Amino acid sequence: MSDTLRDQLMGLGFKPVPKPERKNDAPRRDGRPPGKGGSGRPPGADKGGQAAGERRGSGRGGPGGARGPHPGGAARGQGAGTQGPRKPRSAAEMDLAKAYAIRAQKEKEERIEAERLKQEQARERREAKARLDELLKGKALNDEAADIARHFPYGGKIKRIYVTADQLKALNAGELGVLQQGGRYLLVTAQVLAEAEAVFAAAVALKVDPNAPADEDPYADPQYQVPDDLVW
Repeated sequence: MSDTLRDQLMGLGFKPVPKPERKNDAPRRDGRPPGKGGSGRPPGADKGGQAAGERRGSGRGGPGGARGPHPGGAARGQGAGTQGPRKPRSAAEMDLAKAYAIRAQKEKEERIEAERLKQEQARERREAKARLDELLKGKALNDEAADIARHFPYGGKIKRIYVTADQLKALNAGELGVLQQGGRYLLVTAQVLAEAEAVFAAAVALKVDPNAPADEDPYADPQYQVPDDLVW
């Protein structure tokens, strides 16, 4: 556009378009003109941005960015730990706990001892039965032809053994006896009966005392019959 036309337009009231302002042209905080003064950092600021760090720290409780005490921090610290020292137990509570511990230990020892005795008795019983079996080998006097039933109480029930007439007299006179072995009843002499009783007394099923009154053993009479399934 020529100066003449520009002058004419300005004369008519037109104004020239203002140029856009650059960011460099804005006035600086330190008062220096824009675009001058090198890097534009405030005086005394180092290359690491110390001034900026101070500005950030100034809002956090002091220089260097150190944080101040947070409101309510002390309360959280107290609640986060333990609930205070535990109340010591009284002497009565300690004595009661000690008594419980002593009783529990005693009961445990008693159970162990009872189990030990039980196992010991079972072992002795097995050994006694083994010695009894060895003692009775070939000494039973049972007769297959015997037809007289001699009843006797044993183990809470009425048991019986078949004998001959002579064996019945000897049995009632105490010269013979009856032993239980493996569910069978064996007729043996009084001497074998005594030896078996010394080895395993529970095996003695019938031992007659010849000096006892006759009415004490009603089953001595062969005519006295009782049902086989009668419970004593």
